[in-house]
Amino acid sequence: QVQLVESGGGLVQAGGSLRLSCAASGRTFSSYPMGWFRQAPGKERDVVARISGGGNTNYADSVKGRFTISRDNAKNTVYLQMNSLKPEDTAVYYCAAAARIPFITYDYWGQGTQVTVSS
Repeated sequence: QVQLVESGGGLVQAGGSLRLSCAASGRTFSSYPMGWFRQAPGKERDVVARISGGGNTNYADSVKGRFTISRDNAKNTVYLQMNSLKPEDTAVYYCAAAARIPFITYDYWGQGTQVTVSS
């Protein structure tokens, strides 16, 4: 019954910005790690950014300084602010949430949202 619903994907020109949202329902995730992942055509799924229940964050080197992950626990929602977008950021972006602490694995996944960056 847990569901993660993503929104905010779309087409943007290089150098532009986009904000992705992931709204969770069926469970409160305020205390649990969540993350954003992406998968480009022909490539494996890679981690983009992660955030702990306490708000600690980390990022893939490829997006560090350009992307920001945040969470609003009152809304049970996680965000990914993407600035200075590059064509290589084009991918399907997924959000994920863990079901337990300490972290073992991400148990819940969103449906994915397409982000396309044109040059």
